[in-house]
Amino acid sequence: MKTRKILMICGIILLAAIAVTLLIFMTEPKAKQEGATKQMAMLVEVTPAEQGDFIPVIQATGTVQPVEDVIISPLVNGKVIRRDPSFVPGGFVKKGEILLQVDPSDYRNILELRKSELLQTETDLEMEMGRQEVAEKDLELVGNDSLSSKQRSLVLREPQLNAAKANIKAARAAVNQAEINLSRTTLRAPFDAHILNQNVTVGSQVAPGDNLGRLVGTDYYWVTLTVPVSKLQWLSFPDSENETGSIVKIRNNTAWPAGSFRVGYLDKQVGALDEQTRLARVLIKVPDPLAQKKEQNKPKLMIGTFVEANIQANEIKEVIRINRNYVRNNQTVWVMQEDELSIRNVEIVLTDSDYAYISQGLKEGEKIVTTNLSTVTEGIKLRTQANDSLTDTGNSAKAVE
Repeated sequence: MKTRKILMICGIILLAAIAVTLLIFMTEPKAKQEGATKQMAMLVEVTPAEQGDFIPVIQATGTVQPVEDVIISPLVNGKVIRRDPSFVPGGFVKKGEILLQVDPSDYRNILELRKSELLQTETDLEMEMGRQEVAEKDLELVGNDSLSSKQRSLVLREPQLNAAKANIKAARAAVNQAEINLSRTTLRAPFDAHILNQNVTVGSQVAPGDNLGRLVGTDYYWVTLTVPVSKLQWLSFPDSENETGSIVKIRNNTAWPAGSFRVGYLDKQVGALDEQTRLARVLIKVPDPLAQKKEQNKPKLMIGTFVEANIQANEIKEVIRINRNYVRNNQTVWVMQEDELSIRNVEIVLTDSDYAYISQGLKEGEKIVTTNLSTVTEGIKLRTQANDSLTDTGNSAKAVE
């Protein structure tokens, strides 16, 4: 009897479990096709393609170097008797200012000696011309019919006269050289300059070829940059000294305050590639590099400094400009077209530090995909946050109805 009750209870429990299971399967919600399609589309961000005329900015790096750079060296021997107080490292001098004075005493004496020699030769010439006049009168009295032209020249002392004239020329040349040597005892600044080195002082004995100091011009500095050869066609160089090339903004992010920069201009294209990088070398001319003009509150350039330069290139007309990060492998761009991915091959005219300029492959207003996708296949479904918002709004309106 007990066994029978147990079997009945177990049977009832089993039937109840079967009934509950059937009820669950019969009442399970079914997935709608619309929801499945929405989950398959990939959520992306897009930006419209911008068309117009643009001025690219080509970024490059380089070093500062002087345009005018000379080593001061004497052309005569002697003892330094004067040194200008400005002729010290870090000093500034104007063109024509006296830097050093070598003792001129010996050279003044030599000049006076050469002048006396010149006076002596001039006296000899006058005496020889007098002898020639006497010889002419004697020849007239004797008669010259039987003399040859050579004999007549000897009688009239023409060789002696020519020798006296030659001596005068030599004496005048000696005087000129003595005057030049005397002037060379005074060393002057060849241009407005900044003193980098000074290796001499009062009392120093100097000789031709000695390194007395280094001067660099303060009117302009050069910045030597390296740029890809393919980008040279977009740079504008001056055709004459009176013109300026493309505008360049120079920055030194490690030493200058934030936002500080200097303005220069493209000046020259060096006709040789850099041996290590194989890039083209160009020169940027920066006026007043040491900011000596009071109205210019600008940072100073230092020779040898590594700087960054932004070169304003020539204007490119009627192109599409996009962020260079949106250019994918093999020069392609992802475009969202009718909620699907379209992989476009594009023709890039130029790429600068921020943008790519495209002449073919894109149209103005097309939606460029900016999101990095893990799966990239032509025609895959895409959606944006804006589309999701519109869909949710529509569903809410239906629910209200």
